[in-house]
Amino acid sequence: MISVVIIGLGNIGTHLYTAFSKLDNVAITMLYNRTEEALLPFKSSVKTTTDSKQLPDADVYIIATSDDSIALVSAQLTLENKLVVHTSGSVSIGVLDAKNRKGSFYPLQTFSKGATVNFKEIPICIEAENKADEAVLLQLAENVSSSVHKISSEQRKSIHLAAVFVNNFSNHMYQIGQEICEENNVPFSILSPLIQETTAKLNKLSPYEAQTGPAKRNDISTMQRHLTELTNNTHKDIYSVISKSITNSYGKKL
Repeated sequence: MISVVIIGLGNIGTHLYTAFSKLDNVAITMLYNRTEEALLPFKSSVKTTTDSKQLPDADVYIIATSDDSIALVSAQLTLENKLVVHTSGSVSIGVLDAKNRKGSFYPLQTFSKGATVNFKEIPICIEAENKADEAVLLQLAENVSSSVHKISSEQRKSIHLAAVFVNNFSNHMYQIGQEICEENNVPFSILSPLIQETTAKLNKLSPYEAQTGPAKRNDISTMQRHLTELTNNTHKDIYSVISKSITNSYGKKL
């Protein structure tokens, strides 16, 4: 049995609690959050506190707060020589306070409150300073996920950067697409099959092989027409930059 304290109940902390609470071999010893309000939904099922000095003994303490607050939160803990990890994709374990043993437990997924996720399919990237702590994190990760990877801080930063492109940026493209549809009285749902097929193709093809569209073909007339149709100058800039990147990727200079 691995005992866990979760520190912070934002999107990731809440999802981790949901996933861990379903496991027989993981015990959530306590939930900590700076404000009482976030703890209210959990009080009937687990011990909670707003006092970081009252954290009980546990095998792993998971800081699931914003990137900017990880160093401060870890410094405020009164624990010593405990395994303290964070869930950030872009922050080194070096920011964690030296009075405890350091590590990371990074679920590579986008999390939103209220959105159900299947943790078994989510890659978990772990890192620790020594083999014993690595073994604990490995066991914890394998309990909740079928895809566990030992990843260094530098590798994790690169993964997070790549994830920004494939998730955050692509989602922003969906938003722009929705705005264009709405401006022209077209339901955004008409694009859903296209979005799903674009993602599904990547199970069989590399992104390079799957690319289609006017920029790949260097279809200048179509791209110029699209630019004239766009009414938002920022959207024009995005269209131009991405089209140039795609065209250059296939050896055709704009």
